[in-house]
Amino acid sequence: MDLSASTVLVTGANRGLGRALAAELLARGATVYAGARNPDQIDLLGAKPIALDITDPASVAAAAQATGDVTVLINNAGSATGTDLLTGDLDNIRLELDTHYYGTLSVVRAFAPQIAANGGGAILNILSVLSWVTFPEHGAYCAAKSAQWSLTNALRLQLADQGIRVAGLHVGYMDTDMVRTIEAPKADPADVARIAVDGIAADAYEILADDPARQIQPALAGGVSALYPQLP
Repeated sequence: MDLSASTVLVTGANRGLGRALAAELLARGATVYAGARNPDQIDLLGAKPIALDITDPASVAAAAQATGDVTVLINNAGSATGTDLLTGDLDNIRLELDTHYYGTLSVVRAFAPQIAANGGGAILNILSVLSWVTFPEHGAYCAAKSAQWSLTNALRLQLADQGIRVAGLHVGYMDTDMVRTIEAPKADPADVARIAVDGIAADAYEILADDPARQIQPALAGGVSALYPQLP
């Protein structure tokens, strides 16, 4: 895919990976809509700020109505409440699902017809290694990301005949505000953005952005004992 001839919508583009993705795309000559709940927070020269709250159907519909030329959609907006499934607040669990699953689905349903009408293109869902393996203390996030991975698999099958290639990016911790309190090795969002955009350009279906993703993917074939060796 020639990204210099593409018009891309990036959700959650006001900070973190979303901002890095928008910057990388702009550097490659793409036209970029930078989506954020508060578009005044978009500070990238050349980006087109657009109001977009992916959990608000009216906001999603308004964003689709305000564009019309999108050929690539990157579903990056996310949340992380740090909620345990057994003891955590159910509202936080619902928020994770509303954001990562229903929010992503809502945006895809709004923009896939636009992408198809413009001759086809691509959708990239920003997933996580936690769509493949679960940390109980972040059970709500993991469940939502697993649902988003399943959504990605379904969409790539359903949208293929419309000329829309649906990809998923799997990544571990990145050096962003979302995980600022976690002590662990973290990837540079700019590096992840470059790998993600390379993957879109190469028409990849699955993009593994760092060592944790590359290590966990083959462990899936080993079953529960490979993923959770701590179990008796």
